[in-house]
Amino acid sequence: MFISLIGPKYFQRNYVPKCLLVWVAAVFFAQMTLAQSSYPDKPIKLVVGYPPAGSADFVTRVTADELSKELGVSVLVDNRPGAGGSIAAEVVSKSAPDGYTFAVLAPHALIKALFPKLGFDPDKELIPITNLGVGSMIICVNPKTPFKTLKELIDFAKSHPQQLFSAASGNGSTPHLAAALFESSAGVKFTTIQFKGGGAAAQSTMSGDTQVMFATPPTVLGFIKSGLLRPLSVTTAKPSAAIPGVPGALESGLTGYDANFTFALYAPKGTPNEVLKKVFDAVTKALQHSGVKERFAFQGMDVATSKSMEAFDLELKADAPNIYRAVKESGAKVE
Repeated sequence: MFISLIGPKYFQRNYVPKCLLVWVAAVFFAQMTLAQSSYPDKPIKLVVGYPPAGSADFVTRVTADELSKELGVSVLVDNRPGAGGSIAAEVVSKSAPDGYTFAVLAPHALIKALFPKLGFDPDKELIPITNLGVGSMIICVNPKTPFKTLKELIDFAKSHPQQLFSAASGNGSTPHLAAALFESSAGVKFTTIQFKGGGAAAQSTMSGDTQVMFATPPTVLGFIKSGLLRPLSVTTAKPSAAIPGVPGALESGLTGYDANFTFALYAPKGTPNEVLKKVFDAVTKALQHSGVKERFAFQGMDVATSKSMEAFDLELKADAPNIYRAVKESGAKVE
């Protein structure tokens, strides 16, 4: 109505009153500020790219519980397993960038390395927010084998190439890649058998069909405590405080080997910076709540939130070449 009273000639001659521009701008920014200050005002969804009961699902559910307390709204978990996390990554990349849908994934370089023909680019369509948790994997053997140390395993494998069978929890899975890097670092070669998940791989190793496996802690800690599997080392150079009593690879005599697994929070491209900062701060505080560290440790993991979004992004870029190398050396091919 205001425009019709002015008449079109004002606009044709650029006679837009400055006071009108100032008023429009003030209203626009006031609305944005109001929307941001009230965020969040409805449930938030965390889309996790892996199945229930695994390490990623555990990290996501603990994060959701504690984040809900911090933000005062429900935080829901939506499992979208399959294709190495790429299904969940694509779902979130195509979601509205309004701060109500996030992804929990392994480093997105792993998705790109395993699936080079994706229909979207995680580097361009997802925003890394913060790391959530980190864990060392455990190198286990069947307790009936003669190996009591990692060095004994390596010495035997060197003198008997491909005579030891290694159980892998899926082509291109993090334990599979950790095993491939181990073979490269130690100068050994296993015969790798692929299974559909860590549980099946563990059963194979316990039965003696395979002799060695690389596993995430939740998969094998119970079997280790009951004596059904024997741990030789963690896959990181240093021991993990979350896995007491198991030495690190360096202490076990293997230099140049350091493999872990991490899960992190991502947002769709276009999510406002103010929302990203609020979520980053909330997650950082949430995972410092009482009892969270102990809950992570029970699963053999450590809380590992990032110092800043910028620091996390730089960390991901620095680690990407190692991930591409691991995938190449593993020979992992996922169709």
